[in-house]
Amino acid sequence: MSQKLLLSAKEIDIILHRLACQLIENHTHFKDTVLIGIQPRGTFLADRIKQILVDDYQLENVKLGYLDITFYRDDFRRGEKPLEANTTHIDFAVEDKRIVFIDDVLYTGRSIRAALTAVQSFGRPQEIELLTLIDRRFSRHLPIQPNYRGRQVDAINQEKVKVLWIENEGEDAVYLVNK
Repeated sequence: MSQKLLLSAKEIDIILHRLACQLIENHTHFKDTVLIGIQPRGTFLADRIKQILVDDYQLENVKLGYLDITFYRDDFRRGEKPLEANTTHIDFAVEDKRIVFIDDVLYTGRSIRAALTAVQSFGRPQEIELLTLIDRRFSRHLPIQPNYRGRQVDAINQEKVKVLWIENEGEDAVYLVNK
């Protein structure tokens, strides 16, 4: 198994700041906007984006929640081992809000479809957007595209994109792994 570095820690930091600026351009003060990290891996990215918005741009009241989509996925019964759910933490109303879903990799689009279904349990949002660090554009099974994209990656065949976060794996990096 070989791996190629796609993004270094410095490149990830630059991309995260660009994504935060794009969010500010479209949502200004975040009065009617909430961020929702999709469990499990989107939470690391969501935390970073919120931290940049609050620390670097002094935005107050940026609301952030975490959404577990485990039992909304169309493949959750297909695996050999039972899945373990993560904790959903949304302590604000989503009714009539502008939601920005945040996930690390957009691959087939199935996770986002599951998130669209899951969030309906919390109310009816005014609008939903998608922010993703990596967009694997040639792998889509559903017609879902990100509104905010860090980097587009053309992974083919058995290649896999692996996103590492310092909070979880001890380094910030994105690798293209060839199985």
